[in-house]
Amino acid sequence: MDIYYKSKQIEKVCNQSQVAIVKLGSEIAKKLRLRMVELKAADVLSDISHLPPARLHELEGGRNGELAVDLKHPFRLVFKSNDFRKGMPIDKTKVTAITILEVINYHGK
Repeated sequence: MDIYYKSKQIEKVCNQSQVAIVKLGSEIAKKLRLRMVELKAADVLSDISHLPPARLHELEGGRNGELAVDLKHPFRLVFKSNDFRKGMPIDKTKVTAITILEVINYHGK
């Protein structure tokens, strides 16, 4: 899968272990590395492993069009399909490129 990043900052967090550890802590950084390996290895989004559960899910409301995978509760890796069309469902079997948006606890805001 092709992976792009919303900003240089999130790219560093996702690809540099030490940056991730400083920003997120070692447990979340470790899970983030695992999710990034899974995403990079996938041909399409539906390939994301379910063991341990990534819990790939679409977000709703103001985050319509965004997807997330679990890291360490309650943190999620949030991204969007590069070919998302508003009002159209996301076909995970056809998504070959994503943009990483953030690592966040969106329930804690």
